[in-house]
Amino acid sequence: MDFSYPAEVEQFRKELRAWLAANLTDEVRAAGRHRGRDPLAFETLRTWDATLADAGWGAVSWPAEYGGRGATVLEQLAYAEETTRARAPMPLNVIGMNNIAPAIMQYGTAEQQRGLLPRMVRADDIWCQGMSEPEAGSDLASLRTRAVRDGAEFVVNGQKIWTSLGHHADWCQLYVRTDPDAPKHKGISCLIVDMTLPGIEVRPLVTLNGEADFAEVFFNDVRVPAGAVLGPLNGGWKVATTTLSHERAGAARLYAQMQVQLEDLVADLADHQVDGRPVLTDPATLRRLGEIEVRINYLELLCKRSISATLHGGDALGSASLAKSVWAETGQELAELAFDLLGPRCAKDRWTERRLSSRALTIAGGTTQVNKGVTAVRVLGLPRR
Repeated sequence: MDFSYPAEVEQFRKELRAWLAANLTDEVRAAGRHRGRDPLAFETLRTWDATLADAGWGAVSWPAEYGGRGATVLEQLAYAEETTRARAPMPLNVIGMNNIAPAIMQYGTAEQQRGLLPRMVRADDIWCQGMSEPEAGSDLASLRTRAVRDGAEFVVNGQKIWTSLGHHADWCQLYVRTDPDAPKHKGISCLIVDMTLPGIEVRPLVTLNGEADFAEVFFNDVRVPAGAVLGPLNGGWKVATTTLSHERAGAARLYAQMQVQLEDLVADLADHQVDGRPVLTDPATLRRLGEIEVRINYLELLCKRSISATLHGGDALGSASLAKSVWAETGQELAELAFDLLGPRCAKDRWTERRLSSRALTIAGGTTQVNKGVTAVRVLGLPRR
């Protein structure tokens, strides 16, 4: 792996760092810790996303025609490192920008691209993704939400669950079954759905940390224009697996995020004592901190291996899948250590909240079991079952 940065990438990093120093405020950082839970924080983040987009920093990996900078892989790596280390919030539409936008760029009409993408990156419109169902979580091919053609419309019936920002969303990239007789991977279509259509009911889901980060969404005879199909009819599986060719260094956020959290924990422990002794002099505590730091270094190696594979035409998916598993498990270990040492100081304490929300890390973005399966086949060369 060669990650020596050419002069133009260092200049890119310098410009970004200067812009963040001039524009990123403590108010924005604080809003990022609460995401969509506090209405005021939500609007602060919406304004911040618009500020980023207007300055050309909202989606640097996107082509210039869609409001991006067409950044190279190494520029994307620098962007991920700098924004994470500056503690800049993730975009409100992070799922939209990473998962939905690439599909619109590849399969959408010119009208959809011009009308939807600029508003997405500015967070003028909030997007959600209708994939998971009560009996089809990580197994998208088992979805049962139906869309039946009726003249110039599809009539949609079904339910989605664990829909991030579903209760805030203006638009949904919805996966539905349009051919019930086809093999389960081949009868799925993707629709772009206006969330204000009659028949859509959204119920926020309160999770273990007491917040409503997700929602379940019900579709009851919702009539969606036939022109809202994204990609080929019954070709939704291909749309769903569209890789974000413009965001090829996003893995850098995984290790940079863990590095920042470890730094925060050590800072919070600096003056903390247990039984009258500084906790950072305790050998057992130092060992656990050291083990986490080693895992983070290992995570950085995995992420950069994946990015290197992208740079040199290799298979980046195997390393990326393994990196996601290591990131999730390390995040849980770090949250557990913080809670063990600091205890439940208050309901809104960041470490208490992280301890509660960390259980979802091995599920979000692909379960650990699914990612280990990918690693087994693509890294270890084991046969598919």
